[in-house]
Amino acid sequence: MNFQVGFIRTNEFGWLFSILASIVMCKIIYEVTRLFSISLFKGYMKLNEAQKLEWNNRGISTFHALFVAVASIYILIVSDLFKEGPENELITHRTSIISDTALGISLGYFVSDLAMILWNYPALGGMEYVLHHGLSMISIIQSLVIGQAQFYVLMVLFTETTTPFVNLRWYLDTAGQKSSKLYTCNGIALFLGWLVARILWFVYFFYHMNSHFDQVQKMHPLCFYSILVIPPILTVMNAYWFWKITRGIIKTLTKTKHSA
Repeated sequence: MNFQVGFIRTNEFGWLFSILASIVMCKIIYEVTRLFSISLFKGYMKLNEAQKLEWNNRGISTFHALFVAVASIYILIVSDLFKEGPENELITHRTSIISDTALGISLGYFVSDLAMILWNYPALGGMEYVLHHGLSMISIIQSLVIGQAQFYVLMVLFTETTTPFVNLRWYLDTAGQKSSKLYTCNGIALFLGWLVARILWFVYFFYHMNSHFDQVQKMHPLCFYSILVIPPILTVMNAYWFWKITRGIIKTLTKTKHSA
């Protein structure tokens, strides 16, 4: 197998600023979430310290999910960066200031969130979250430093669109609204969103990678082997979580039907 060994982008570190800015922004969003929750949700002050910590932390992950969803759609679909064409550069080797910035902001979030998870372990999540964040960080760092595979990294980051539904489910549960219609509707939205963004989307991901494998092979070895290993691991994790979500929505709908 012949590899085209890519050069390390030693002269393009503008995305480092976006990483640092993202870390600062995470702290700001944490505090803003806390202040708004105190003002708008009366039950916030009744939460214990662990619940308040997770409540504020989920505000950060929701903001990141919304940002990365919009950024991914724009870069992958709206912009011409990854437009197919016979004379265009290899899709696996394309980058731009916007894609670098988006990935830098996302990396800053994962660094901040992983630090909080480890510092408060296991209050904010177990080893599955550490593994998820660790794999995401490895992919983004390689993509930024080497300047390759950004198309596929952005495709994976798009799956974060399900996070707001996951967080709303936790918020409603913590607020004692588990029996509300909003909880049920959000559960259905989470099920459908997960099916599309984390199951079917990954099917398309592997289809696209297979149909462009001649270009994938020409990536730097680190990016090449990462793209072969990390997405399948995330797929297994997504499938496991989807199984749990499916069981949960069936249980919720069954209870709703019996109580009607």
